[in-house]
Amino acid sequence: MYRVPSHIVISLCFCVFFGLSAGMVSGCSSSLNVIGKKKPKYSPRIVKLGQRVPKGGGRYKVGNPYQVAGVWYTPKEDRYYDKRGIASWYGEEFHGRQTANGEVFDMNALTAAHPTMPIPSYAEVTNMRNGRTILVRVNDRGPYKHDRLIDLSKKVSQVLDFNRSGTTPVRVRYVGRAPINGDDRREQDFLARQPWHRRAFSYEQNYQPEPRRRNVNYERRW
Repeated sequence: MYRVPSHIVISLCFCVFFGLSAGMVSGCSSSLNVIGKKKPKYSPRIVKLGQRVPKGGGRYKVGNPYQVAGVWYTPKEDRYYDKRGIASWYGEEFHGRQTANGEVFDMNALTAAHPTMPIPSYAEVTNMRNGRTILVRVNDRGPYKHDRLIDLSKKVSQVLDFNRSGTTPVRVRYVGRAPINGDDRREQDFLARQPWHRRAFSYEQNYQPEPRRRNVNYERRW
């Protein structure tokens, strides 16, 4: 019986091993190319998480018509703007980064992004599911996904009570231009005057958890 020389066997083993390894690597890389998605390019983070975010600092901007994903948007000041659609929210991933007009996005502020409104400007947003209305400062562009009408900060989503669901049907009305310096007293005053917010705030202030009951050994009682 003919025996294959040992050096040929070793060579064949190396070929099979490296061939399989190359195949596995090429398979992984191809699957990454298919499955993996390129991360969108964001503006650099100017303010780190946990640090104080400066107010204002941007510029007044309307802008020219622009195109995103094949859809054209025409920024303009429409005093009669009153539309209904879907709102979403954005938070930590964009926190501390520059907005479209040069401000710094603060996920804990009452702000929003809109594809066509002047920035900065004011808009009233009503959650159609619970009737809550809030005044927001529009200081960024977007959203451009699934026909969404407006993108709200994390804080606004919490106040309007849709942060868990992620989206909600809303009514959006243009109010007017907002100050460049980022003064948010108008938004805060509007929120403080809402009856539903006063009730929620009062409940949070007066809430006292029930005292813990001691474990009772019923066998000893009876």
